[in-house]
Amino acid sequence: MNAIIQKLADLGYKTIPGSFYDRVNGWKSWYEGNVKDFHRYSRYNGVEFVDCQRATLGMGKKVCEDWANLLMNEKVQITLEGTKEQEFIDAVLEQNNFQVKANEMQELKSALGTVAYVPRVTGQEINEAGEMLESKSARITLDYVTIEQIYPLSWTNGVIEECAFASSVAVDGKNYTYLQIHKKDGNGKYAVENRIYINSENILSEVPLNGVKGFECIPAAIHTDSEKRLFVIDRPNIANNIDYRLPVGVSVFANAIDALRGVDCVYDCYINEFENGPMILAVKMAATSYETGKPTFDSRDRRFFLLPEDASQGDIVEPISPPLRTDKLNLGLQDQLNMLSSKCGFGETYYRFNGGSVATATQVISENSTMFRTIKKHEIILEQALTELCRILLHLGNTALGLSLDEAVKISIDFDDSIIEDKATDFSRDMQLLNAGIMNDWEFRMRWMNEDEATAKAALPKMHEMSTEPSAETE
Repeated sequence: MNAIIQKLADLGYKTIPGSFYDRVNGWKSWYEGNVKDFHRYSRYNGVEFVDCQRATLGMGKKVCEDWANLLMNEKVQITLEGTKEQEFIDAVLEQNNFQVKANEMQELKSALGTVAYVPRVTGQEINEAGEMLESKSARITLDYVTIEQIYPLSWTNGVIEECAFASSVAVDGKNYTYLQIHKKDGNGKYAVENRIYINSENILSEVPLNGVKGFECIPAAIHTDSEKRLFVIDRPNIANNIDYRLPVGVSVFANAIDALRGVDCVYDCYINEFENGPMILAVKMAATSYETGKPTFDSRDRRFFLLPEDASQGDIVEPISPPLRTDKLNLGLQDQLNMLSSKCGFGETYYRFNGGSVATATQVISENSTMFRTIKKHEIILEQALTELCRILLHLGNTALGLSLDEAVKISIDFDDSIIEDKATDFSRDMQLLNAGIMNDWEFRMRWMNEDEATAKAALPKMHEMSTEPSAETE
């Protein structure tokens, strides 16, 4: 990262400080569940300090998975009013595995604070002025980028206007760094500057694009003829309290690190209660034999503790049987989970520790709950990002592929709100409204049978015939 920041500085660009990327690396460690100087620690066994691996519940990843599933799942619908535009967007997204990658990017966004979607055209024709020409053979590729590859260059009111994207590329056994710089030209229109560097011992040396396989047809600069940026930045809707002046986001657990530590501290104790058994063996020197000056028992076995040489009281091997503390540890772990849940925007009761694993709440949440408000807050930025992505794809479809697409078409993003909707309650309420004559029959069918108005009204005569048929009487 520092090498790229320096290269950008050499080119006259200033980006966010390297210290912020250090914070990102810390969040990444918690996401991976392996934090240096925390999950590895030392324990004294009476002879020496031995290395131990702290057990983890992996709640850093769990929190991010849950937010990804709440925000971007298979029920989210991107709808465009134009049929041609809808088919084009569906095709591009399918070609780029968007349904799978979108959920993954929401998880990484929650973990690392910022992601980007960078569409680019492959196989396009470029004239000598660096302008894209229409080509039926061109294809739109969508790059999925995390904050580790994002270098903002200019921004206004938190909106990134110019940005560099770095990616690692391996070609013929050599490591390269590909640098895309999206910047405005003197006319306020965007140009994309392309550079590639060979990476040798963390030193970046620029090489010609046409000298690297796969980059021969990429021009040094592409003029997009667009005043709108051709990249999308997405982040959690959380204020950056690391540095509020920066246009990038923070992890959803950035302010819950102490709770993550607390969860794993208590969970490690919980595991040790069972893994090492309820018995500790205090062993005197006389009961051990030595090889190379060390006792022969396994120094990593927590059940053994070697007493000092001057220990004279008690038996040579003295068992100590402290009572299991599972009940207290269960309560302590639940307290830490409640704290974590609250700080990450779920409310205090989202996670439950039960039988050695963590379960999530399944109850329908109310509209005045913390979780409901947090979901709606995050959806604001996500809706803007998805809408902007669609408009960029429509623009590229016109300029690079020669299609006649309406770039101003109405775009709707319908999120999955099933977690905040009680279907049974809503159905019962609508039935009461229907029976009271407040709701029309056709409105009821539209709502609960997914029919349009014409279909619902056409079905009403059959409904009335069925309801007015005299029933057979028995004598």
